[in-house]
Amino acid sequence: MRAFTLLAVLAVAAAAVVAWLNVRGEAPVGGTVPAGVPSVELVQRGAYLATAGNCAACHTARGGAAFAGGKAIETPFGTVFASNITPDAEHGIGRWSQDHFWRAMHHGRSRDGRLLYPAFPYPDYTLITREDSDALYAFLRSRPAIRQANRPHDLRFPYNSQLSLAVWRALFFSPGEFEAQPGKSAEWNRGAYLVRGLGHCQACHAPRNAFGATDDKLDLSGGLIPMQNWYAPSLASPAEAGVQGWTTPEIVRLLKDGRTAGGAAMGPMAQVVSSSTQHLDQADLRAMATFLRELPRHRPPAPESVKAGDDILALGARLYRAQCAECHGERGEGNGIAYPALAGHRTATMPSSANLVKVVLSGGFPATTEGNPRPYGMPPFGQSLSDAEIAALATFVRGSWGNNAAAVTELDVNRVR
Repeated sequence: MRAFTLLAVLAVAAAAVVAWLNVRGEAPVGGTVPAGVPSVELVQRGAYLATAGNCAACHTARGGAAFAGGKAIETPFGTVFASNITPDAEHGIGRWSQDHFWRAMHHGRSRDGRLLYPAFPYPDYTLITREDSDALYAFLRSRPAIRQANRPHDLRFPYNSQLSLAVWRALFFSPGEFEAQPGKSAEWNRGAYLVRGLGHCQACHAPRNAFGATDDKLDLSGGLIPMQNWYAPSLASPAEAGVQGWTTPEIVRLLKDGRTAGGAAMGPMAQVVSSSTQHLDQADLRAMATFLRELPRHRPPAPESVKAGDDILALGARLYRAQCAECHGERGEGNGIAYPALAGHRTATMPSSANLVKVVLSGGFPATTEGNPRPYGMPPFGQSLSDAEIAALATFVRGSWGNNAAAVTELDVNRVR
């Protein structure tokens, strides 16, 4: 009985410590819903910031009303459903003050004090300025109020517990603020603010640990996007998606049009370009390009020595001639900007084969943008080719025409499928 009492006391003490850690840096939240109408300029500024943050991509369900929530976000711990952020008083942010909204962005806490799950990327949004938070709030308050109830999250135990979430935050989250680097230009600092904060690029382009937390160093070294099986390549390695050797106009074109001679945005990045970056002004695109060009280079890992047997390479060569050569060329040389060269293509040569396999399995289109309104797509082969055949085809592409990447196994394909 004494041991049980001691354990209970320790549990209460631990909960108290965790609770204290999770309110560090938070000012008391009050305020009332503004009675007046915000200025047109503030609302327009907020609309632009919502586009830069790609808020609608998560907070709008397929076929649903904009920002009314309900979209399912699959995680390794269960399903999180995006919330209604229209000004509906019962289900949305109709009763939220600017202070409540700022606390959600900066501290990851809802109006009622409930801790928010980091599927809402407040570990990145914590860098957003109060002025930008207020502008976003003004824009969302200007939207039509949609009476749509929020769906409860479907998370496994213990991840469905506020106590577990508090422990996670104590370990992996600290509120922050963006600090301009004095030795850098205003343009670089603006790009850093957009990439690190509002653009929340680290949410995809950084590895995650077993608890779903990203590295706090912002190395943008690439990571597999949970549950989607797309690999967000390293923005610091020229062997993956690093653009340190590109010109600023080339980077701007990729963010604006979704395609350049050096590559195209596919998969989740195509959605980001289509819904977000193509709509940003040239100054902000140049700022992002400036920041990305100056990221410290990461040396790519040495190529794996895993090679395939002659029979697998022969099968891959036959499949390539039958399925791919007409568009991508007999020697992987490509055919104009529509059909990229596979010889030397970073998707084919980087250590992770996930994106190459994903495209062969499921096909895909680059972003649909004003500069690329009718993108050429890649047809899917997942229904017509077996895992063994796709592995052989991918292995052939990764080891031909000067490419020197490791072989792909059936298990690699099965994991992506």
